[in-house]
Amino acid sequence: MGISYVSSGIQLVALWLRKAKSAVVFTGAGISTESGIPDFRSPGGVWTKYRTVYFDEFCQSAEARHEYWFQKSEAHTEFAAAAPNVGHRTLAKWEASGRIRGVITQNIDGLHQISGSKDVLELHGTAREVNCLDCDARFPVDPFVEQFRATNEVPLCPECGDGRLKHATVSFGQSLPEKDFERAHQWCQAADLVISVGSSLVVYPAAGLPELAKRNGAKLVIINRDETGLDSMADMLIDGSCGEALAAIDAAL
Repeated sequence: MGISYVSSGIQLVALWLRKAKSAVVFTGAGISTESGIPDFRSPGGVWTKYRTVYFDEFCQSAEARHEYWFQKSEAHTEFAAAAPNVGHRTLAKWEASGRIRGVITQNIDGLHQISGSKDVLELHGTAREVNCLDCDARFPVDPFVEQFRATNEVPLCPECGDGRLKHATVSFGQSLPEKDFERAHQWCQAADLVISVGSSLVVYPAAGLPELAKRNGAKLVIINRDETGLDSMADMLIDGSCGEALAAIDAAL
């Protein structure tokens, strides 16, 4: 049974969104699982099947780089096949109409941009590109995944010749992208409404952003199938499908 747009909670969130001067949406894995992308932490996810390759290990060890590329090449199948769902499309619509300032996301799948969102702050980077750690060149990821699958050899940077290519995502032990995190911090300080969608809100420092907004006077709405780390702070909790909930709020606007 879907989420009804006539429910009082949905209607109240729609009212808050209509009145908001600076609304921000914060998204996590839950919005993308509805597009067929598995949560890395869920049973059968990459993190449960393989050992973690830490950033310093990737930098120092050719064997670790091979293991990293093996894992990323397997995960790439789901990313390549996935398409934005109604939740992504609703957020793109809200941004285009000025309802929200933009999207802050923990996701690395690029589905917000594919759906049409323009101002997306990717706190954990993107799996749609690779980045050379030695010359900082960036390239679309697909040709390098295909190369690895064909040769079983870690690809090298075509720009500088032998640079270490890594997906443009944040690995364990690697710093968050400073520019995006600083902008996200500014957005949340100025926000009067934050809607958290599909995040467990337990991974810091990212999860501290909705908390920052709340402590600065913003209303906090949490949409998630499971309990989150900030449920006790929320002004509204909506339990269920991210896409259905966002579509219901949109219908009530």
